[in-house]
Amino acid sequence: MSRPLKTVDQCVDRLQYLHERTHETPLFNPVFQLSLDLSRQLEAGEFDLDDMENLIAELECEALQGRASRLRNLTKPDQTDLSGLIDEEAGIDGAIRRWNRPQMHAVFTAHPTFLMTPQQSRALAEAASQSGEIGTDVCIAPSARPAITLQYEHDRAMAAIANAQDARDTINRSLLRRVHQTWPDSAAEFTPMPFKFATWVGYDMDGRTDIAWYDSIGFRLSEKAQRLKRYVAALERIDGQHSLLASLRRAADYAQERADDFAGDLSSPEALSNAANRLTREHADKLLSLTPVIDALEDEAGEAPLDRAVELRTLAAAMRADGLGMGLIHFRVNSSQLHNAIRRRMDPETTLDLASRGAVKALRDMLAKVKPLRSNFAALAIESSTAIRQFLAMAQIIQHIDGDAPIRMLIAECEQPATVLAALYFSELFGIADKVDVSPLFETENALEHGGRFLDALLSEPAFQQYARKRGRIAIQTGFSDAGRFVGQIPAGLSIERLQGRLAQAMRKNDLTDVSALIFNTHGEGMGRGAHPGGFADRLEWPLSPWARSRFNKAGIHLEPEASFQGGDGYQFFATPELALATLTRIAELRPAEANDAGKDPLYKRTDLSLDFYRAIRSHQRDYLTSRVYSRAITAFGLGLLNETGSRKSRRQSDLAAEREMSLRQIRAIPHNAILQQLGYPVNIIAGVGTAAEGNYEDLAALINKSARGKQMIRLVRASNNLASIKTVAAYGELFNAAFWASRTYRGTEGHLSDACQYLAEYLTRDDRAGVFRRLASQLRTDALKLYRLLGLIPNENPLDGREEVRRRIGVLQAVRLALLQHMFLKAVSIPTFSRANDISRDDVLEMVFTLRIEDALAQLRRAYPTRFPQIGDFAVEEESNYPDGAGDGYTAIRRDYIDPIERSHDLNLRISAAIANEFGAHG
Repeated sequence: MSRPLKTVDQCVDRLQYLHERTHETPLFNPVFQLSLDLSRQLEAGEFDLDDMENLIAELECEALQGRASRLRNLTKPDQTDLSGLIDEEAGIDGAIRRWNRPQMHAVFTAHPTFLMTPQQSRALAEAASQSGEIGTDVCIAPSARPAITLQYEHDRAMAAIANAQDARDTINRSLLRRVHQTWPDSAAEFTPMPFKFATWVGYDMDGRTDIAWYDSIGFRLSEKAQRLKRYVAALERIDGQHSLLASLRRAADYAQERADDFAGDLSSPEALSNAANRLTREHADKLLSLTPVIDALEDEAGEAPLDRAVELRTLAAAMRADGLGMGLIHFRVNSSQLHNAIRRRMDPETTLDLASRGAVKALRDMLAKVKPLRSNFAALAIESSTAIRQFLAMAQIIQHIDGDAPIRMLIAECEQPATVLAALYFSELFGIADKVDVSPLFETENALEHGGRFLDALLSEPAFQQYARKRGRIAIQTGFSDAGRFVGQIPAGLSIERLQGRLAQAMRKNDLTDVSALIFNTHGEGMGRGAHPGGFADRLEWPLSPWARSRFNKAGIHLEPEASFQGGDGYQFFATPELALATLTRIAELRPAEANDAGKDPLYKRTDLSLDFYRAIRSHQRDYLTSRVYSRAITAFGLGLLNETGSRKSRRQSDLAAEREMSLRQIRAIPHNAILQQLGYPVNIIAGVGTAAEGNYEDLAALINKSARGKQMIRLVRASNNLASIKTVAAYGELFNAAFWASRTYRGTEGHLSDACQYLAEYLTRDDRAGVFRRLASQLRTDALKLYRLLGLIPNENPLDGREEVRRRIGVLQAVRLALLQHMFLKAVSIPTFSRANDISRDDVLEMVFTLRIEDALAQLRRAYPTRFPQIGDFAVEEESNYPDGAGDGYTAIRRDYIDPIERSHDLNLRISAAIANEFGAHG
């Protein structure tokens, strides 16, 4: 290397040259060699952290531009012609069947994917919303990241829902105008509801204890106030003197006052009593139902001219869909929380197995005898059970905030019919069973494997059948996050598809075809939260396939698809009015509630091939996910490669000192996916596909080439593989290779680093990570060779997608990060030895740096080397002293030369994390 590498183009050219070396030496690692080139420049003073930052800023910019371009191509904001949504040949009856019930429910969840700053999110969305070249306006450098609190997430969710509501109004307005013009005599029968919106932000208690029950009440009241204000604004645009405006304004003001009451700390009985009494008292402005308002608007529209009628009925449609809130709400608890709650009433001695027939019989008897109990806010305040608190909170919301809108109760890790019956019991006990949709979540390996039997047993229960008919639907949730983590993303998708088919079968078997099937798919495929890279059709069909939809259609069951738009990544689809309208238009065009003809797809007929393929991938994934090699590699840096991206903790509670044996179960699904992106290889998408094809390459390729579902699966694998690099995985292991550090200063090169490199070499001889990464890379390589053979037999549907350029950019990002990590390691071992203090030794601090617990390490180093001491002049003592007789300037040089560079290097490392995530299209 003859010249310093100071630009991205120079680094890309160098990486390309180094890749050519692999023809001569297959084990040569171009990514790590480029990192060493950069590291040598940095340690020689030919290059500094400012130069590193300039490289990163340029790569950040390209990643943001690429992401904005993909968002634009996915949504097509310049193609929002709504004229084709009404099929005149199908008549008014066809229009009513298609649009009077939701084509999709959209749920705005707050999984921790708030990667970009608000300024970056805004710039990216604005660039994607417009036509023309995407320039550098999108390249907003990350400023100080805001604290991602629950309130922050809720504000962002409400902003996204507001844009979604406006976009739906635009669609409804177009539908209503066409219907009024085409079938004026039947227009009153057409009450469009193409989409419903919901959120669980502020109501999801699964895996977190930081949401007080009064937070949920406060959020619901604030949503009510916000929605009423938006209804007022809409009616003012129609008629500033409308007779309904005065009462709606008063209701909005009243709701805002009550929201303010619940916005503070209500932990004291006095504070709670005051807030509760103001909410529960009868009041003229305490609006609990919009039915009279909707009826009044519809009656007026029946006598109004066309333009006014369309606007009035558009507003009525919004009210019908959203009720007295920004959308519907989803509470969520864990099954264990429900089990603890029901035992108090059914089995206080804890002798009954809740998976037993005896437990089901006991619950059946309890449901037959249950008498509703009245409850109030005091009962809610003193309740210690998380699950019961949620039911009590729902009861107060229905009684005092919105009496019409149903509420979803999601149950995570639900594996037993008794769990659902327990939820039904509490719904009946508190008198809200007619408003609550209990929805078990199928996500764990056990739940997916035995989900069919679960559904058969549950749907055969008379109490559940009675409840389902009362509600008019059966609701389930299928989750791809943990399923993808422990089963693998491809097997998870196919397992969930089979489970959905079993639901249709169980409903038909138990004569429940007269109710709807509401299937909430929460996505999490690992290439972006729900953003299948193949396009919007794939985004909708991957979690709810045409085959699954056809099962419900053949059984005569109305299907209600529900999908999540998760956190900062999912909200991008609704970040501007233009993107929101484009997103809903794409979905409306695809009509996910309607069945497609999947009968000819051979994947479902050639089960001798497809089932063996599925089982083999699943087995291969299980081998990884139970392997200590995989677990150790994935947790080698803890969560230090990731930014904080949400208010829900990315890591489950554990002993922070036990980094070496951290289990994958201690890391949640999103950060697990995110770490795989950062290490360079999405194992839980790609791995196993090649090995599963071994011995059947030609037959499988022929099957996939004829199968729409098979090609969709390969599009996901290929898109992920196009961004993957096994060399990068191996490069991370070289950081812990004692031989590398011992050899780095061989033959007199970099003599100024010899002591530091020698220390690293000696220290790392007892570290296992080099071997772990080497073994993982070898396993991935043998599987990848088989995958390439399979992919070679399947035409690439996007051969000119610019992936090679993106791969090179990611390669440079990874090399820059590896150089920064080498810099941090060298600085850490060069800091002068300090004495043990507060049970923290120098080796403890080094281990913190090696596992990227940088904030912890810096805190200890700053304690060991303070730069600000108390001065003798700070004290007003009368006795004179000649001591100290020196300047006593502290450890400023140590801070400057060692501690500050570690901090800045890690800040740059996290900027690289964001850029890599943007190249993948999302965080995790």
